[in-house]
This record gives sequence, C-alpha cells and structure tokens, in this order.
Amino acid sequence: MNDPVDFGGDVMLKILTFTTLYPNEAQPNHGVFVENRIRHLVESGQARVTVVAPVPYFPFSSRHFGRYGVFARVPAQEERYGLRLYHPRYLVIPKFGMTVAASLLYQGVKSFVVQLAEKEGGFDLLDAHYFYPDGVAASRLARDLEAPYVMTARGSDVSEIAQFPIPRRQILQAAEHASGLITVAAALKKELVAMGIRKERIGVFRNVVDLKIFSPQDRVLARAKLDLTGRAILSVGHLIPRKGHDLIIQAISDHPELTLLIVGSGPERQNLERLAEDLGVERRVRFLGQCPHEMLPDIYSAADALVLASSREGWANVLLEAMACGTPVVATDVWGTGEVVRSPEAGLLVKERNPAALSSAITRLLECLPERSATRLYAEKFSWRETTTHQLELFSRIVKQRA
Repeated sequence: MNDPVDFGGDVMLKILTFTTLYPNEAQPNHGVFVENRIRHLVESGQARVTVVAPVPYFPFSSRHFGRYGVFARVPAQEERYGLRLYHPRYLVIPKFGMTVAASLLYQGVKSFVVQLAEKEGGFDLLDAHYFYPDGVAASRLARDLEAPYVMTARGSDVSEIAQFPIPRRQILQAAEHASGLITVAAALKKELVAMGIRKERIGVFRNVVDLKIFSPQDRVLARAKLDLTGRAILSVGHLIPRKGHDLIIQAISDHPELTLLIVGSGPERQNLERLAEDLGVERRVRFLGQCPHEMLPDIYSAADALVLASSREGWANVLLEAMACGTPVVATDVWGTGEVVRSPEAGLLVKERNPAALSSAITRLLECLPERSATRLYAEKFSWRETTTHQLELFSRIVKQRA
C-alpha cells in the first residue's frame, strides 16, 4: 500500500494509532497514559500520527444513562494537542460480549479505517494499545491495510482478560503475527513469556510522567483549597473493586488523625460511602469525584501520602504523578508496581493486600516521611526520552524491513 521508504534523515513515520483507551471531549481523563506516549512521540518530530479511538455505540446522550450516555456524547472527530482524533462507533454487548468483543470492534470500524487509509495515502504502521480487543482487532485491520502492526500490553488485558480461553487464543494469534510487542512493565513481559511468547520479541517501554505538568505546588495554598488542617492521605482511581478503595477506608479506622481524599468516579461509590458510614469514618473520607488532570498536582501536593491498594496494575501512573509532586506512596506489591517503588524516597510496598497491612505501612511512612524534594528527584529519573527513543527505533526498524 505504501511506496518503499528509506528511514534516514528527516523522513517521518506515518502511524495509525488504534485504541479504545484515549481521552476525548466527553471523557478527558480516559486513557491519558496512551495520549501522553503519543504526544511525546509526535514531539520528536519523526512521526506523524493519526488516532482512531473507537467508542461503543449508544443512541441516547442523556445523563440519565450514566456512562452509556457519555459514549453518545463523544464527537465523531476532534482535535487534541494538534492531533486529529476519530471516534467511529462499534457494538458492545454488556457482560456477555467478551468472546466476540474483538470481532465486533473490527467489524464496526473496518470500513472507516480502510477509507481513512485511502484518504491519507496509507500508513506505514498500526500502533495498537491494549491487547484485547484492540490489538486483536488491529491485527485484522493491518491485514486489510497490508501494513505491519505493533501491540502494547498495558495491564488487565494480560493479567485478567488473557486468562479466559477464547480471548487468550486470539491474543496469542495476534501476537504471533505482530511485527513488534511492547509491555509497559517487566511483570507483564514475564506473563506473556509464560503464555508462550518468546521473550526476545517483547520490549518493555515504560509509562512515565510529564514532569512539567506534575510538579510540587505550594502546599499551603493547595491544602487551603481543600480545607485541610491535619494530615491527609490520597487514593486515586476508578471506583471499582480492584482499586481497593474499601481497604484504605478500613485502614484509616486505625488513624483518627487522618483524612482520606478519594479522587475518581465509578459504580462502587455508594458502597464505599456506606462502608465509611458503617465504620464511623464518613467525616474523614471525602469523595472528590472525577477531577480534571490539571487539578491533580494541587491535590497530590496537598496530601502527605498516596495509597494505592490495587489487586492488579500494569504500570500505575498515579504513583509517579504523586512522586513528581513530592508525595511519597504506599502501594500493594502487584505486577509492575514494584518496578516503580524502588527506594525509600519513593515510599513503601505492601506485600499483603488487607487493611491491617496497609494501616501498618501508612504508620511507618508517616513516622518517617522522606523529604518531598527527594521524592521529586526520584520521579525525575523517569522521563519520556527513553521510551520515545525506543519506540522510534522499533517502528523505524519494522518499516525498513517491510520496504
């Protein structure tokens, strides 16, 4: 589909990024970690990227329909940070559609993507984020476009979805024919190797943090905005069971001096509010809801520590975001989290995922808090330069081999 290209000098890679994990006008915090990687890739000046970020079809945009109404409010196309984004619709079958999710996604967007490729004069490479259903659907789109494709594993696509037989088989088939495989953590690479994928085919390109956006703010002002007078800990993430907000609420029962700030939205909010009431800590648990990205540095800076009690995390961006603002963390030692928290300046890892273990770690951290400047300095070791360089090397090598 594309003329042979010699990638030397200033020739740009033409990339189609394909993922259902990408921010949009109606969901500005959805998949920000993917957007960050793409933005830095484009800022290198060596890649031109078009983003196709499909959205589940739903006919009604009323807020009465919750997250389904949000899907309907996503525009068909938009521009973010100078990048053109397209949001074709595809059919989703709630609860029972996992085994056919990749096929439904592919069928829903095939015609659109083929026409877009023709309009753009073809793409050198498809860059798919999230193995299932995105990566599997991308493998079929790549066949239609006669282009190579790369898949990035990001967490639950490997730790959870790949444990089901039919998605697992489709993931392995797509991985077999991919020109490149990427994970955001070594723990995810290890799991893919255990599934039978050769380790030399897999690169680990870490998610990192935008050190300009996430930086220490004036703590006095930040705490005043939140009306904080005593010590406070923070939990950030979707209000779903695997994030473990309930465990943190239980843990602060042992800490009458602490306020817990919870940032995020999701189906568990009422259950979490009820739990706080049952434990008698409702006055010390504050639900801040979904916060715009630009508000997070103030919230991180106001907190004494971030606590992450997840049962699964590929690479938890909130950890580095907090550290970049000078805030140390307590985190359950799952998947890639141990690759992020590796020194006392960063915080503490918790081996056991229960309220007692979290409470003990919170006590130990608060009794010996690192200097906030040292925590920030630790975060500065994680920059986008390395990840962007690795991407460009991989993508250029693949396209050269195809030329």
